[in-house]
Amino acid sequence: MKLAAVHGRLRPSRASVRLRILAGLTLLLVTGLAANSAIGTLLLGDYLQNRYVHSLQDNAARLQAVTSQGPRTADSDLLSALLSQPYGSIALDAQNRILFSSGAADLAPEALVHVTATADGRVVGYDNAGGRDDLSAIRIPSPGLTLQRPGYPAVRPAAVILVIDTSVDDATTNALFTRQLAIAATALILLLALAVLVLRLGLRPLAKMADSADTIAEGHLTERLPIRGDNSETDQLAEAVNRAFDAQARAEAAVRSLAADTSHELRTPLSTISGWLDLHRQGGLTGPALEDALVHIENEVGRMRLLVEDLSLLARLDAGRPVEQAPLDLTALAAGVVDDAKVIHPARDITLAASGPARVTGDAARLQQVLRNLVGNAVQHTPPETDVHVTVMTTPEYVQIEVADNGPGIPPQDLPRVFERFWRAEASRSRAYGGSGLGLAIVEAIIHAHHGQVSVRSTVGIGTTVTVRLNGTH
Repeated sequence: MKLAAVHGRLRPSRASVRLRILAGLTLLLVTGLAANSAIGTLLLGDYLQNRYVHSLQDNAARLQAVTSQGPRTADSDLLSALLSQPYGSIALDAQNRILFSSGAADLAPEALVHVTATADGRVVGYDNAGGRDDLSAIRIPSPGLTLQRPGYPAVRPAAVILVIDTSVDDATTNALFTRQLAIAATALILLLALAVLVLRLGLRPLAKMADSADTIAEGHLTERLPIRGDNSETDQLAEAVNRAFDAQARAEAAVRSLAADTSHELRTPLSTISGWLDLHRQGGLTGPALEDALVHIENEVGRMRLLVEDLSLLARLDAGRPVEQAPLDLTALAAGVVDDAKVIHPARDITLAASGPARVTGDAARLQQVLRNLVGNAVQHTPPETDVHVTVMTTPEYVQIEVADNGPGIPPQDLPRVFERFWRAEASRSRAYGGSGLGLAIVEAIIHAHHGQVSVRSTVGIGTTVTVRLNGTH
């Protein structure tokens, strides 16, 4: 049932991505191919129109050059040969009346006379059938020109209108546009088919990732998404998801370990308390023995209370709750902690070295707890003859505190684990010294909440130094 639910989530998602990509590609291809066809057709139409305009202007100039040389006589056949098809002409008298028309001019002679009346020698267009201009015309004066036609008397036009029919090439342009659309549609189908193939191959890593995710969902928690090693986007995604799985696995392991360690830490005092109570029920505790039992029970209760308080503090810090931010002097805090330690352990050589005030911003109570834990660890987990030195140093950028001892030290293999919760080194931090095993874990959590750093260096037979660094204030 769980696997089916996972498939139900993953499969439509992949299809949706594929469909969105195909839809985007289709839109781009349709837009591009249609625009290409339309632009090509417009450019061709504009080219043909310009060619007609230039052709009319050239013919008009040629005819004017002929008439400017003196009186000329030409028959209609000669004029047609001079102009060639698909041209036509209209001869006008001085009163703007049509003497005759021929060729393309027969399509709309009256209208052409009207549109060219105010053209002043410019090429003008006329829409003969609705839509685009089907005819283009230019009017030129023709003094001295005599036109003869078989079966008609000769005429001496005052002006001649040269006309060209552009509808012939309009049909060609429309046919070209239709063919371009057909080619574009065919190209679109082929390109989309290729896009589907490319997408199928390109999204194959995602399908494998989904299969691996299904396997993980089935309970194979060590399974990870496949990585091809080509540093592609899918590889980067797989690495990010794998890191998330690893982090989740570590978090779950930490929770299980914390639960196990907590139950183990609580089991000992609870067993002790239960043992004393059973002994009391059996009548084995009377007089001074009862008082002694109550002291033991009270000590175990205090031990459990301390553990619960430490766990509560770690939970608050893990949740990212902000700590108090107030100006304070770390040198003064360290001096108070060292003085208290000297009173509790008068036989120990516990010293403080500081060059002056160390100003920081933070939670005084929590930072004092850090110092107490560090000094307490150095005293409790080393032999009685071990010295403990606390050093406070200031720089323009940060304040640094070192708590050093010349005890037996920590083995190199144990150093990476000193900040783990409930961890104790057998040699130097056994339960014989008491404590919950959370001291350094609390130190690390408090320092990180103050955006600082904490580190440990140790050499077996020489000693251990814990270094805390916080941002200073001026």
